[in-house]
Amino acid sequence: MPTVAFHTLGCKVNFYDTEAIWQKFKHDGYEQVDFESTADVYVINTCTVTNTGDKKSRQMIRRAVRRNPEAIVAVTGCYAQTSPAEIMAIPGVDLVIGTQDRDKIMTYVQQLQQERQPINAVRNIMKTRQFEELDVPDFADRTRAFLKIQEGCNNFCTFCIIPWSRGLMRSREPESVIKQAHMLVDAGYQEIVLTGIHTGGYGEDMENYSLAKLLWDLDKVDGLKRIRISSIEASQITDEVLEVLNASDKMCRHLHIPLQAGDDRVLSRMRRKYTTAEFGGKIERIHQIMPGVAITTDVIVGFPGETEEMFRNGYRFMEQMQFSEMHVFPYSKRTGTPAARMEDQIDEELKNIRVHELIDLSERMQLSYAKKFVGQVLEVIPERPHKGEPGSGLIMGYSDNYLQVVFEGSEDLVGSVVQVKVNEAGVNESKGQLLRVLTPMAAAPKALIV
Repeated sequence: MPTVAFHTLGCKVNFYDTEAIWQKFKHDGYEQVDFESTADVYVINTCTVTNTGDKKSRQMIRRAVRRNPEAIVAVTGCYAQTSPAEIMAIPGVDLVIGTQDRDKIMTYVQQLQQERQPINAVRNIMKTRQFEELDVPDFADRTRAFLKIQEGCNNFCTFCIIPWSRGLMRSREPESVIKQAHMLVDAGYQEIVLTGIHTGGYGEDMENYSLAKLLWDLDKVDGLKRIRISSIEASQITDEVLEVLNASDKMCRHLHIPLQAGDDRVLSRMRRKYTTAEFGGKIERIHQIMPGVAITTDVIVGFPGETEEMFRNGYRFMEQMQFSEMHVFPYSKRTGTPAARMEDQIDEELKNIRVHELIDLSERMQLSYAKKFVGQVLEVIPERPHKGEPGSGLIMGYSDNYLQVVFEGSEDLVGSVVQVKVNEAGVNESKGQLLRVLTPMAAAPKALIV
């Protein structure tokens, strides 16, 4: 049986895409093996969101070539899309395929098996207007299924390379999304995470259809317990979306809303399409209609021109927003973006100091958010035995409002919906006590190794 090995760098969308490519190989009779072992085909799904992403991608490509010089080495993903020539120049690379046409990967692999002539299959992504249909019926992470609903982004923020690596905004057909949701529920999943490059923009390229309408259609899927949106911009949380959040009991009380900066001058230089006042107003509305909601965010520290005063402003604003967690990134120069050409770049050491300040703030906010739920009973879907403590009898999972709760319970509860009383709050995980099992897992999906 021929073998294939995968290595995925970067975001959740990349992990989804890798699963989809694996389905193609599986269909052709391949067996999946670990990336560190000898395989007939290696697929490296690359990331280019930072220069480090490029560097790590090159390292993994070279590692595959060293592991088995005879193997077919295929490179896909964002770095492949933006720099195909750089990748083709690495000795041993056979196929570069970018972020489109991945449905043709098996045809290229067969072609390479007949004649070993390297293939550069990358086309101009900016001309693509069609969502690439790639189905994923099941996942390695058994309790939450990812469902990709859109691709690309039209925002062109000054720090970001993504529109050039993923192309412009395109939505997946609603029928196709709903069909895959039914497939996932049939496979035993009770929670679906809607994902994409600019997930909240779903439907902006369609007539008479929108994210809110999609959420209502998913709300009607029998057997689906939870719908989570992986990320959404403040401006995309329309009154219609707020209405679904308010009325549907399937929508999770957790939204990831990227802020990026808490000072209007920095936001404007980033070419973000909102002010702190607009962002704050939207957050307030969400809290009104979804009491107890967890709002997580992304923040970039040390953007060119960020003065001490702008940083302090941002710090105060974030504190005021009471996020339940912040993902904090130091600004990283991305060659080819307007921000990389800005004059007033910030010193790395200063960036580092600011990053640590914001991580401390995030941890304080995480703890104070978790403390609100001590003594409360939450619905949790156990995910796995507690990490680092196999055999301890402890399992962990997430509540609908994204608290990670650890409690005593047997492994066969993984994937069911259970009620847990929170006894003790922590920064990254809280401790609880299992009260009862509400719905056992419908059918255990087959775990995939990725």
